[in-house]
Amino acid sequence: MSTSSPPAQDVNGPEPDLVRVMGPKLLLLFIVGDILGTGVYALTGAVAGEVGGAAWAPFLVAFAVATITAFSYLELVTKYPQAAGAALYTHKAFGIHFVTFLVAFTVMCSGITSASTASNAFAGFLNDGFDLGFEVGSTGILLIALAFMALVAAVNFRGVGESVKANVVLTLVELSGLLMIIFIGLYAVTQGNADFSRVVVFESPSDKSTFFAITAATSLAFFAMVGFEDSVNMAEECHDPIRDFPRMMLTGLGVTGVIYVLVSITAVALVPVGDLTDPDKGQALTQVVAAGAPDFPFDTIFPFIGMFAVANSALINMLMASRLLYGMANQDVLPRTFGKVHPVRRTPWVSILFTTAISFGLIIYVVRATASADGATSVALLGGTTALLLLCVFTIVNIAVLILRKQPVDHDHFRAPTFLPYVGAVACAFLAGPWARSDDQLQQYEIAGILLAVGVLLWLLTWLTNRGVRAKKTGFRDIEHLEK
Repeated sequence: MSTSSPPAQDVNGPEPDLVRVMGPKLLLLFIVGDILGTGVYALTGAVAGEVGGAAWAPFLVAFAVATITAFSYLELVTKYPQAAGAALYTHKAFGIHFVTFLVAFTVMCSGITSASTASNAFAGFLNDGFDLGFEVGSTGILLIALAFMALVAAVNFRGVGESVKANVVLTLVELSGLLMIIFIGLYAVTQGNADFSRVVVFESPSDKSTFFAITAATSLAFFAMVGFEDSVNMAEECHDPIRDFPRMMLTGLGVTGVIYVLVSITAVALVPVGDLTDPDKGQALTQVVAAGAPDFPFDTIFPFIGMFAVANSALINMLMASRLLYGMANQDVLPRTFGKVHPVRRTPWVSILFTTAISFGLIIYVVRATASADGATSVALLGGTTALLLLCVFTIVNIAVLILRKQPVDHDHFRAPTFLPYVGAVACAFLAGPWARSDDQLQQYEIAGILLAVGVLLWLLTWLTNRGVRAKKTGFRDIEHLEK
């Protein structure tokens, strides 16, 4: 017989429940909007560069792995419908505070690297939209990217409440850009301007086998599929999360997977792979729009849609990163300084400054890397690092599902087919390994390692302070309310 665990102590005092405003339709739009965005807009050319015309294959594989992992998230979010995500599941499964911290900090870092990727994409779309003529890796591109991230920080500091209705509008705009590409592809077919023979041509610039080339490309394409895991943080705001999450998450993944495959097929059919991977010719999808409908002004409109899509992704990710850092400081697992709130704006200003400073360093590194002789593929470096960080988290989540099956709860919940968490853990761990990357993608480990080293150092400083000054242990006090 199932037994319920005793309620966790709420160290923050009694708090009102979140308003349950999301029905199945709004939840579906939220999930689709969370997945759509920077990934496909920024990395289509880079994926094509790894496998040639078969760019659709890595997106398809990434969709399959993401869907398998989604089954694990569905079991856990319906079993524990609280808004703390992977950190909560890790803590319940392993009960080791340092491991929980590493997972939470890794998720935070993935938000920063994702937003930094978006800033680089934003600079490229702005350069295309206004025909500024800045070269890849130039000071102009760098200044645009940094100015954009500074603007995101300013909006974050001012205070942004994520509205479900606003998310619906943003999702529809992001979706319109990708549907535009698909419809332009259909139009190009009627005009005889599409060459679909390129779609089945496999080319690997590094002479890797088909399997390892697709694997390397999948580690990039996986960045386009992440976002579904963030939706579990909305569990406390859904009318019926146990009923709605399984249907809506799988439907949302299916919708985005179909769109991504169609977009990648259209891109390769309309523009030669050599041009898609040449950053000096502009953003890959901007080239696609211009090639598919040269007599229509779509190519002048699309860069602005692209800017809007990646801007939305950057803001959401930096909000998540700063709030998660603030939450860990309040839990006394990071220095309390990060928990300081501005007296007027009521926003975590120290956490915002810290996460923005990290993003500045990443942006400078990547933009300068694209100016080097071998830097053409470095534009995808941060997107790949985001995928690497989350693949590690997903591996742990898939394992956590199996461990937590020994801890029943007193309500019905979704249960994933038993073999899927095993497959998901192995697939995610495989895609996180160095064998799943080309030589120039190995820098992802350097970036991820530096970011996590910063986290470990901050944890150590907090541990020493807690032990030596406050005479207390370092650990999460209320993991179920991590971001509060």
